[in-house]
Amino acid sequence: MTAYVYMLASGRNGTLYLGVTTDLSRRLYEHQKGLLDGFSKRYGVTRLVYVEEHERVDDAIGREKQLKGWRRAWKIALIEESNPEWHDLSEGGLF
Repeated sequence: MTAYVYMLASGRNGTLYLGVTTDLSRRLYEHQKGLLDGFSKRYGVTRLVYVEEHERVDDAIGREKQLKGWRRAWKIALIEESNPEWHDLSEGGLF
């Protein structure tokens, strides 16, 4: 089963949220519509700025744990490597 590790941001260099899901489009919808109480809703973290696809859920969970242990600067560098302008990757129906 395909799983995704994703990072949301409140804006460029803003607050970051890191998560894992098997249904990225549903999860993004929930974050962006404020349907999930908690961190992302409280801090307005709705812009998809980074995503990785994994073939196995346990691999995605392991990667999420690894990234959560990273320093903020490393996470920002990872985002900017593939998305230097911090575009919302969910725009245009990609996910």
